[in-house]
Amino acid sequence: MSIEARIRGEIEARIRSGEWAPGMRIPFEHELVATYGCARATANKALSRLAREGLIERRRRAGSFVARPQIRSAVVGVPDIALLVERRGEHYRWEPMLRTIVQHTADPEVQHPGGPWLHMEGLHHASGAPFAWEERWIDLGTVPEAAAVPFAAEPPGSWLLANVPWTDARHRISAIAAPAAVARLLDRPAGAPCLQVERWTWRQGTPVTFVRQRFPGDRFNLVEDFAPAP
Repeated sequence: MSIEARIRGEIEARIRSGEWAPGMRIPFEHELVATYGCARATANKALSRLAREGLIERRRRAGSFVARPQIRSAVVGVPDIALLVERRGEHYRWEPMLRTIVQHTADPEVQHPGGPWLHMEGLHHASGAPFAWEERWIDLGTVPEAAAVPFAAEPPGSWLLANVPWTDARHRISAIAAPAAVARLLDRPAGAPCLQVERWTWRQGTPVTFVRQRFPGDRFNLVEDFAPAP
């Protein structure tokens, strides 16, 4: 086995076993040179391949870090972000930032009969890092019990999936440049690429909730398996 393959294999084993967690800095090239007694070009080649395979992230002047795994979600359906994160072995945390009840909303996507509305904003975190920003409205005419739920630790999406049946839903998925305020919360530069997911759900034609979520472009994949129509 070549020294390059040995370096790659041992780093990959530590990552896949969980010994080296997402976000952890791995040894610098000069440290690998000292450990393995190899040329710096050999260490660089090993790290470059690990980066191409998505196992590490290389940051100029900062070093190399274990990559945070991308979350894969079905295009169809209503995903539970907390569950998706935890299934990847990452610690999940919901950070509420706004919670208010309004009679009307200026958001053009929530202009349909119903209300009053429970309006919330917050951040989903994965392994201590911002994973997604969320803005949500819940129709209290349809789901009055939501007014008594604090949503301090449990995200509203998880609570809705566990407690409120729905019959119809619509997704709209867009690639956007992160507005400055949202980019700051996601620890990204203003204008960084984001995936925006907007979703409406109804119960027998009555609105249940509308949510707008923005994910850093490198943290979330939408996946759907399908076959040709007969």
